[in-house]
Amino acid sequence: MSQHFFATIVTSTAVAANNRGEGDGSTLSTLQKITRGNDQYTTVSAEAIRWGLREYLQNLDASKVNRTFDPNKDVYNLKNERFSSKDFVDDDLFGYMDAKKGKDNEDATTKRRGALEVSRAISLDPFWGDIAFGSKGGAKGKTSIHSSEVHCTAYQYTIALTPESLKDPKRAALMLDAISAVRHVGGNHARFLYDFRPESIVIRVTKDPSPWIMDSFKRVGDSVGCPRLVRLVEVGDVKADELIVGGEIADTPYGEQLSKLGVKVCRGVKEAIIAARAQLPTGVAA
Repeated sequence: MSQHFFATIVTSTAVAANNRGEGDGSTLSTLQKITRGNDQYTTVSAEAIRWGLREYLQNLDASKVNRTFDPNKDVYNLKNERFSSKDFVDDDLFGYMDAKKGKDNEDATTKRRGALEVSRAISLDPFWGDIAFGSKGGAKGKTSIHSSEVHCTAYQYTIALTPESLKDPKRAALMLDAISAVRHVGGNHARFLYDFRPESIVIRVTKDPSPWIMDSFKRVGDSVGCPRLVRLVEVGDVKADELIVGGEIADTPYGEQLSKLGVKVCRGVKEAIIAARAQLPTGVAA
């Protein structure tokens, strides 16, 4: 059976503001939202997170990625429009689709499903409609003031990857490193910085095709806890030896409970990722 890697990440708490445009004296509803129960929560798309992972790969070694972003021209460039999951790490991890018509208007679409799956990120805290105001500068008038929604929160999301589904399985280790190095996600305006690296992380290495660890974290007082994860281990739905937990969650009572249940608990996020890399199949962790 195939070995699968799942990771659920919760970011640090900071002020998020995802401005995608400018308005003339109007209030912009710039934060995407969903409803859970009786509250609204803000959300960040999987595509935006994938953008941050792509940025890491490009900055690491631009020669190994097909699609690169030029910030000076605000455009994407492709080295090879025919794509190649063998030659380029981003084509292998994220997949591609090139929709074209061939001779006699026949379908000549070239596509490959991405091996890396990313969920939408959801805020840990409800959104109460906070708005920040600012000035565009220059001559003052009724259109010189703009407003945007802001949310002080942490975000949680999950990724899934099966190394053997990659053309080059060694790229799985590269993606584990990328998780801890996402600086920001696509769509954020230059005036805002939101660190999307993990504050805490739970990684599951298993032959079970279902992750089980999605939505592991929740707000507990001013901190973050994982009571759902503790229960999953206690009842045996997730084996303790399949889990690696790292980050600030290790210094909470939940970290202590997981450790007593036999889960490998690391105080550092990078320590947890190194431990996960060691569980990659032989010849993949390099």
